[in-house]
Amino acid sequence: MNGSQDRLRQVSSKQNLLVKQLRHAFTQAELTEDGYCAIEGTRMLEEAIRSGLRMKAVFFSRSAQERANRLLPQISSHAETLLLPDEVFRSAVNTGTPQGVAALVKPTVFDFQDMLGPQPLILGAAGIQDPGNLGTMIRSAEAMGASGVLATEGTVHCFNPKVIRASAGSLFRLPVVRLPVQDALEKLRAHGIAILATSSHKGTPIYKADLTGPCAVFIGGEGAGISKDLIAAADEVVAIPHAGKAESLNAGVAAAIILYEAARQRRTASAETGIAPAGDSSAGEVAPQ
Repeated sequence: MNGSQDRLRQVSSKQNLLVKQLRHAFTQAELTEDGYCAIEGTRMLEEAIRSGLRMKAVFFSRSAQERANRLLPQISSHAETLLLPDEVFRSAVNTGTPQGVAALVKPTVFDFQDMLGPQPLILGAAGIQDPGNLGTMIRSAEAMGASGVLATEGTVHCFNPKVIRASAGSLFRLPVVRLPVQDALEKLRAHGIAILATSSHKGTPIYKADLTGPCAVFIGGEGAGISKDLIAAADEVVAIPHAGKAESLNAGVAAAIILYEAARQRRTASAETGIAPAGDSSAGEVAPQ
């Protein structure tokens, strides 16, 4: 424990430069000028460590001293580690009940090429404004073996702390690329990737659509759905059949259903051909968290 205490630098001022950078990163909900994002919570720090991310600084509150003693051996010696009074820590993070663990970490920045490969399966987020939904979509995409997530204008920034939290660490590993919708469509067409748009009611039932080839499936924002322009540009419109009087499904739920169907079709096709699908997620079960 003494070694852990020796490594922790005690900071008591809200005006400390690193504390101000952490607060700013949480407030701006995007990458800092030098490419770092803010994360909060023990699990998120462990996911960042597991994903091999570079850390600028890790912050602990005094009440989380025991967590600090457990986590410090896993943190690179190149990262600064700070111990803050509880009130200073609370002033820097954006959660109502902080766990006393936060960090500035440098995520990998991907581009469109990183989503390409044999039989790419890309999830499109078109105007997803709810950070919880986008995070869930990213988490589902990784779990179902998708190649990446393509976010168009109107979609919440993927480095919003609530998106990061909802992704449960998947954002640290899965390519998530932000492009204007027209640029995205041009790049998809240039690489022979079929463009599918989802509709709440009209369209090919998802289980009848062919999701075994290279494709990008776009899901629209809450309420507004997919734009008419994107619908018009799509090679096919697909829908998830549902019973009752429900108007539509939550975007995160819809994405999980579609990705699962795509993974199912691809596993079935691979069983027939003997060729494993790219990004096969069948090696391990997906356990609910």
